[in-house]
Amino acid sequence: MPLHLERIMSSPTTSAYPAITKQAAGYIDGVLTDVMSTSFSDKIMITITQNGRLAQWIHVPLDVVNPSAADQYIPSATGEDSLLPMTHLTPKTLLGGANQERETIGQLYAAQIASLIASKDPQEKRTVVIGLGLSKVEASREDFYNTIDLVRKCL
Repeated sequence: MPLHLERIMSSPTTSAYPAITKQAAGYIDGVLTDVMSTSFSDKIMITITQNGRLAQWIHVPLDVVNPSAADQYIPSATGEDSLLPMTHLTPKTLLGGANQERETIGQLYAAQIASLIASKDPQEKRTVVIGLGLSKVEASREDFYNTIDLVRKCL
């Protein structure tokens, strides 16, 4: 039996626990970048795609206890230091990241996005799963911040 897309699209399904999805798009360094955030009951999934590409998956557990109890006595960062990712978050590449440079930049994005989520809601304990599909590995500081800002719009 053939699949009829018009039937699927015209009759949305409902469930007891719908996943909330938000999207944003913008041009970063001249490349259309699409960001989507989907909140499931146990995970938050963020995808960042350029040119329809999705090549790397990383997860960051937010329920990890900060190993340094002394951190609670350190004042919260201000200024440029407030943009640094939280040190207790440990991103792990699940798929992709074929070379060290791509894996490193992917983990940087993942740690920064997880930090955004954790700072927005300190009680958040779900795992963050990030799908990346950046057309270039290297990114200027401005491109990095613009990408993170697109993600921020979806949170």
